[in-house]
Amino acid sequence: MLPARLPPFALGRPALAAGFRALGRRGAASLALEIERRRPFLWLPVAMGLGILLYFAADREPALWAPLAGFAMAAGLAVMLRRRPVLAATCIGFAAAFAGFAAGVWRTADIAAPMLERPRIGRMSGFVESVEARDKGARLVLLVTDIAGLPAGSRPKRVRVNIRGGTVAPGDHITATARLLPPPGPARAGGYDFGRDAFFRGLGAVGSISGKIVLSPPPQARPWRLALDVAIDKARNALTERIAGVGGGQGGAVAAALVTGKRGLITEATNNDLRAAGIYHIVSISGLHMVLAAGTIFWLVRALLALSQTLALGWPVKKIAALAAMLGATAYCIFSGSDVATERSLIMTLVMLGAILVDRAALSMRNLALAAIIVLLREPDALLGPSFQMSFGAVAALIAFAERWDRRDPSQPPSLLPWPLQALWTASLGILVTTILATAATAPFGAFHFQTFNPFGLLGNAMALPFVSLCVMPAAVFGVIAYPFGLDWPAWALMGLASEIVLKVAHGVATIDHSTVTVAAFGPGVLLAFVVSLLWLTLWTTGLRWLAVIPLVLGVAFAAKPERPEILIERDGSGIAVRGSDGRLAIAGRPSRFVVQQWLASDGDDRSPEDAGLRGGVACDSRACIARTADGRSVSYARDRVAIIEDCRRADLVVTNIPWSAPCAAMLVDRMALSRNGATSLHRSPGGWRSDSSEAGAGERPWSRRKPPAPAQPAAARTQPLPESPADSDPDPL
Repeated sequence: MLPARLPPFALGRPALAAGFRALGRRGAASLALEIERRRPFLWLPVAMGLGILLYFAADREPALWAPLAGFAMAAGLAVMLRRRPVLAATCIGFAAAFAGFAAGVWRTADIAAPMLERPRIGRMSGFVESVEARDKGARLVLLVTDIAGLPAGSRPKRVRVNIRGGTVAPGDHITATARLLPPPGPARAGGYDFGRDAFFRGLGAVGSISGKIVLSPPPQARPWRLALDVAIDKARNALTERIAGVGGGQGGAVAAALVTGKRGLITEATNNDLRAAGIYHIVSISGLHMVLAAGTIFWLVRALLALSQTLALGWPVKKIAALAAMLGATAYCIFSGSDVATERSLIMTLVMLGAILVDRAALSMRNLALAAIIVLLREPDALLGPSFQMSFGAVAALIAFAERWDRRDPSQPPSLLPWPLQALWTASLGILVTTILATAATAPFGAFHFQTFNPFGLLGNAMALPFVSLCVMPAAVFGVIAYPFGLDWPAWALMGLASEIVLKVAHGVATIDHSTVTVAAFGPGVLLAFVVSLLWLTLWTTGLRWLAVIPLVLGVAFAAKPERPEILIERDGSGIAVRGSDGRLAIAGRPSRFVVQQWLASDGDDRSPEDAGLRGGVACDSRACIARTADGRSVSYARDRVAIIEDCRRADLVVTNIPWSAPCAAMLVDRMALSRNGATSLHRSPGGWRSDSSEAGAGERPWSRRKPPAPAQPAAARTQPLPESPADSDPDPL
């Protein structure tokens, strides 16, 4: 009999302890089964990705020898401890992380080239690498041979410029007056960093060409690589013009983009419809197009070889078809411009088809892991982009579902539907399930990078993808084959017709209310929680996978309540946004339309940048604008020095695009501070405002913007904490 003084809750302690022991035994058994199925191998690219993230987190460029030495030590320990599986696996994980870190260092050193440090206007000469026709003019990528006033050691290797008119062909050596800018940084703290992306694309400057473009004699012969790129680009432009001309309208433009990767002829209205319908991915040559093109070639070659009884019985027809599909997919990648996303899709496709050559299952999680390892070693910077994250996330979800489906109960009763209806039902169910899985797997990445969610993407994909899969891509394959014979017109006409149907579907879905939902931006920590949940759910096969619900719930909880800044300041000081008493942002100054669009999207605000309500709550005169935050603090956007002097005495915060060195009683953010810190966000804090900037922690990396030296005057006046209440500030808004 238990003692009377024993607390009631102690009665459950033995049962609770027994439950934990049983849970531990069950977890150990599940882990042993995962090891038996060789699932830990799938976590190697995850460890490699962690190493890449650590590389990009460094505040200066690391040395290559350090991660290589770490890799050698970890690999050696793994060999020495091979009889102790847990320790050996841990060492292998560290080796993969060091390999990812080393890949980042190597990639940066290999691609490093000077980047423009400040805006310049002057004469520029260079070879035209590529031409992309657009609605108005064209976009050129130039291999630079000279920029007036810049020595060779400081000259960008490659620039991207827009032209309004004129006829320029790939391979031409041109001279013109250009306005060049350094690749801009993020429009907001934590936002998309175009400058880093441009660095890894080999672009050292962006801008536009004004005035006359002159063909000039080149100072040197064209490099062989440039000659090859020029030949490919000329062929792409000719085929783009042919497809767009035969297909007609926006259907022809979309059809051309699917074949050649040239998307400049697609209007912004069409792009918006495709995004709203959740099918914008069809105009970016990636996994869907590569699989459909390779699959069509595989089926066509295998079917033709099977027509001969001798070949079908005596030759490895399936392997020959896989080899032909690999060659066709490689040619498709090269001809479509070898974009980063296309190259990743090609690697995934080659790994899948290569598995057929060695008599392995084409669609398996191990093949996906191998593809991820190859991509991360070759392009570690791809890990930070939405294309890599969304493509591998979607494929992982689809393969994981296929693995569960293969292990379903085989004792299920057969369908009573006749064969045609059964086939139709299976195809429809397949499209529905794959669309749901892909949408769920990619939604967190889309929300993080683009702050949008398309709730009717399931409807758009279900209605549009059958036309893309059954009409558009097969017609593209036949059109490319018939193009050299001059018999390609029917294929492009069919592509244009099917693409028009897809665009009508997209427009219909886009007209539905709330077809595009803007969600507030959340931080990388929340995205990491979603990624861990997706990986845990897809890479394990036993009951361990259900632990994925823990990071999923945490991610949803924090994403639902994002931290919104009180004030947003553009990187060049041309404008600010202040959160007013109604909880929405009001604009002062003249920030660019793109920046305002980024601010609104990150705030979960679906207003247009042209909305007149954005100027409400801001009082302006010729010298300054005054706005008030929700707690009554006054914010000044000063346009001249007199306004700065006045508002430093009566405002809580002064923002200006003028360099300022004199003391200021208010918190001051001037042009020099923005030049050092980039786009700045201010959050409310007990002592005033907490500042986050796009250049904070960026350090001296090859892609970082060069920062001016800090001011010589004491910073105390510039960083003075703000008062808890606006009682001492001047109530006059001007």
